[in-house]
Amino acid sequence: MKLDLRTEDMKAANAKKLYVAGEIDAYTAPQLKEALSQLTSRDQGITVVDLEGVDYIDSTGLGIFVGALKDTHSHEGQFKIVSLNSRVKRLFSITGLDEVMDIDEKEGANQ
Repeated sequence: MKLDLRTEDMKAANAKKLYVAGEIDAYTAPQLKEALSQLTSRDQGITVVDLEGVDYIDSTGLGIFVGALKDTHSHEGQFKIVSLNSRVKRLFSITGLDEVMDIDEKEGANQ
């Protein structure tokens, strides 16, 4: 199982986008957590996570996103997840995370 991560600066000030591809599970979660913590710990930072290349997320991965959201809020930032496929979007819906997170199935991230 492999996880590819790439960070990119966005046009908006203090905004970063993390592209994620692969499977997010107990094995790859620490790698994702490290990448996200570097982005979500910025004061008033905007973090956009693009999950277009993700086909699978387990409960460990969902927990990483909850932690990233909390970290972002503690630094008065914004956290958004974009480009989910229907399978991944369903996971966020089933768990109710789509009610507490800014999630957009399409891009629409104000670049």
